[in-house]
Amino acid sequence: MLRLALYQPDIPQNTGTMLRTAACLGLSVEIIEPAGFDVSDRHLRRSGLDYLDHVAITRHRSWEAFSQWRRAAGCRLVLATTSGALPYTGFAFSEGDCILLGRESAGVPESVHEAADARVVVPIRPGLRSLNVAVAAAMIAGEALRQVAGPPRLTRSTWDGTSQP
Repeated sequence: MLRLALYQPDIPQNTGTMLRTAACLGLSVEIIEPAGFDVSDRHLRRSGLDYLDHVAITRHRSWEAFSQWRRAAGCRLVLATTSGALPYTGFAFSEGDCILLGRESAGVPESVHEAADARVVVPIRPGLRSLNVAVAAAMIAGEALRQVAGPPRLTRSTWDGTSQP
């Protein structure tokens, strides 16, 4: 299973959007604390609405705790960063990858950059700084899923409740 990892998220609405995206796409989520807001189930439900029942969320008390878990789980860490050199569409994602997204206000520290197995970027027009973190997460996750599972095959039952292709 592919995972999204959120490094010390700052903004509850972005976290909620990423949790909803993960629920809809079938990804699990790792939240690396401390966060810039209360990440208790009650507060996450406020930002993630009724989608939280459809996503596996694991909270890690620190970067060190997450790093220990990741090593034990054997997950490759793919950092989404504005200072990455490889466009996310040129990276070969694999089942079990963990896509790490930094804080909205500050990204991730250099030590996290160094711990990443790969660093990818969403290319944007010159002169602009970055995309919203939840938008970048959705773009990268969609590409990772496309590569790992192939393009989705929608059927009519997907969108209107019938079973016709």
